[in-house]
Amino acid sequence: MLLNRLFASDCNDFMDLLPGNFIDLTVTSPPYDKLRKYEGFEFEFEKTATNLFRVTKDGAVLVWVVGDQTIKGSETGNSFRQALFFLSVGFKLHDTMIWDKKYVWGTAGNPPKRYQQAFEYVFVFVKGKLKTFNPIKIDCIQKNVIYSGTTRRDRRGSKITNCLTIKRDILNKDQKIMNNIFTYPVGFTSQTDKSKFKHPAIFPFALARDQITSWSKPLDLVFDPFSGSGTTCEEAKKLGRFYLGCDVSSKYIEDSEERLSKIEDHTIYLQ
Repeated sequence: MLLNRLFASDCNDFMDLLPGNFIDLTVTSPPYDKLRKYEGFEFEFEKTATNLFRVTKDGAVLVWVVGDQTIKGSETGNSFRQALFFLSVGFKLHDTMIWDKKYVWGTAGNPPKRYQQAFEYVFVFVKGKLKTFNPIKIDCIQKNVIYSGTTRRDRRGSKITNCLTIKRDILNKDQKIMNNIFTYPVGFTSQTDKSKFKHPAIFPFALARDQITSWSKPLDLVFDPFSGSGTTCEEAKKLGRFYLGCDVSSKYIEDSEERLSKIEDHTIYLQ
């Protein structure tokens, strides 16, 4: 199998050609609910999930970015059904992350009798025992803050001070692990290459970058069975990972290949 390639193919037809225990990380966002019919094509979810389990290496991760359509005032719940099916084929649900879309108020209209929908699920599945985790870290904003103790009142109203002094930087290092709510804007602010907007459903390059960084290492093979605008494969190439992608639309494959050709291949320096 040639690596660092995109293929115009149904994802299941493509995965049928892959050996088992082959992929180090999958990061993808499938067409879902009303969007399941994509370029006139409707994907078979259960077959896709089964194939993904087969081609995933032991200890490797599948990142499944998905949301639910609202129909007649109610959410479909298909994201949860999909998560449960992944468990039934053998994956473990390692983490349920939230993609906070950072909507600007008013840009998505006013939904009737409900709050503004502003997130999608990022389900992180693992096959067996997790082998790679490189956590995203953030600075500790309270480093070097000194707490002089607590003050409270007794039943008579008198102040009582607990004189225990705690220096915060003894308890915390410079950085801490990020929580599992990741905020990325949508729309034109989510991408630097506006040509990607030829595709109807792109996700932010930062989302792909953070997931690839977290669950893989350089020279690992990253896969996207619904490559769409090519974001996952682009970020994998930038981060020194090998990549494979497929999409049923040859048009989107051609557009993605053009963008990928402009990105320097960092894997050659790591081998």
